[in-house]
Amino acid sequence: MARLNIEMLGSEVLRKKAEDVPAPGPELDRLVADMLETMYDARGIGLAAPQVGLSQRLIVIDLKEDNSEPMALLNPTILELGGDKDRVEEGCLSIPGVAATVERPVTCVVDALDAKGQPVRIEAEGLLARCLQHEIDHLDGVLFIDRISPIKRKMLLAKYRKLADK
Repeated sequence: MARLNIEMLGSEVLRKKAEDVPAPGPELDRLVADMLETMYDARGIGLAAPQVGLSQRLIVIDLKEDNSEPMALLNPTILELGGDKDRVEEGCLSIPGVAATVERPVTCVVDALDAKGQPVRIEAEGLLARCLQHEIDHLDGVLFIDRISPIKRKMLLAKYRKLADK
């Protein structure tokens, strides 16, 4: 396994709509393992392929709760978003050192393929639902800062730039 470089805010790949992953195989298995290692090293709970410079619809998630197993999802699609919303602070491995409160639906239903190419449907709530929405946003070129007010985004970006200059 190898730790991959995480793309930072300003990288073009973070703003592109990612391409579908064609099929699982040994190369994908290696990429999933490398993405998980990179995510763990950065102390994250989710990572999308564009964040490691690959415009592919692949995400990995490990909430590290209730003995849950890490998951890798290929070509995930949000089928349904719940009506109830909550506001929770989010951060991003591609925008380190800053966080903001983001409003998202509390529940969602996602269809995807697992790392072996088998169809899966996930009915998620709470942290898993939030993480799925955040990582799938990455696959569509959307960052969490796009989901906050322009004034808060301007303040957050100023703080990020100040941190990046150090």
